[in-house]
Amino acid sequence: MSKIVAVKEVRRFITASLRSAGGLEQQCEDLADILVAADTRGHYSHGLNRLEMYCDDYSSGTTDINSQPTIVKETIATALVDGKHSLGATVGKYCMNLAIQKCKQAGVGVVTAKGSNHYGIAGYYGLMAQKEGLIGISMTNTSPLQVPTRANVCTLGTNPLSVVAPGQGDDCYALDMATTTVALGKIEVARRKGEDLPAGWGCDQEGLEATNPDHVLNGGGLFPLGGTEISGGYKGYGLALMVELFCGVLAGATWGPHIRKWQQTEETRVADLGQFFMALDPAVFGDGFTSRLQELMDYHRALQPIPGQDSVLVPGDPERRHEAVCEEAGGIPYHEAFIRDMGILAEKMKVDPLKTLD
Repeated sequence: MSKIVAVKEVRRFITASLRSAGGLEQQCEDLADILVAADTRGHYSHGLNRLEMYCDDYSSGTTDINSQPTIVKETIATALVDGKHSLGATVGKYCMNLAIQKCKQAGVGVVTAKGSNHYGIAGYYGLMAQKEGLIGISMTNTSPLQVPTRANVCTLGTNPLSVVAPGQGDDCYALDMATTTVALGKIEVARRKGEDLPAGWGCDQEGLEATNPDHVLNGGGLFPLGGTEISGGYKGYGLALMVELFCGVLAGATWGPHIRKWQQTEETRVADLGQFFMALDPAVFGDGFTSRLQELMDYHRALQPIPGQDSVLVPGDPERRHEAVCEEAGGIPYHEAFIRDMGILAEKMKVDPLKTLD
């Protein structure tokens, strides 16, 4: 059963919680922008579900409250940024804005960041570029949660990537995906709901396929996109290594198995995540990009769907549908078990709990 929470109330809860952990005002607003975007777009694994993690990183000192990202070196079209272990949302916004600025000068802007933290949904940064009429690309490495094909130990993260491109009007192509079959948050959500996992999501500590969320979360790991080797998991593994190349290696950040373990802030080690941002101006290439992309998307949307499905979708369509659901409901729907969990967090952070509309 779901409860509806107004967007304004969600933002209030996020900013109040992070402020209680020591966050500065702009950092609180940056995080609220990204977590609200995640939940309204239906990416619940990366919205409020992650708020406690950000608060804990502030409380432990592994996220530096007082630092700001700085440019280490740059050209007209490129830059290397040191995030200074600031809030990942703040680093991400800074870097994509810098990439957009360079793109408007040179036709392309590429920025890598080291010394960053978890930055929320990768798609948020692609959407920043798309709103400027540009193609936006973003990737990040993460704590080791993925078990490579033929292995039984986690050495890579979910390593998400996003590509967002403008169609006509407000329409756009918006790919936002992990290079694992699913993000870790989806395993956590399944455990919270008491549900088994579909095949291909994760494995136990022996590297064998598991459907019990606890077996995946306690000593197991996530499968690469595609699942087991026979179903193409080696391709997801290859994509995860590609993201690591652009983020950990290219940016000079910590990479793969050397990144601190997930949510083990008692190590007092900084995350030092690497991230990649690109803005690309389609106008410097072939003519009529937006109309041609629109034709491509609409062609696929017009395909005859298989029985039991209402339509064929393109990347970004499920998110737009969820945004419409939120708008119609007057807020964001959350499972009642999740609302209870946020009540526990409210007590921990000494803030007012979420208020639902019903």
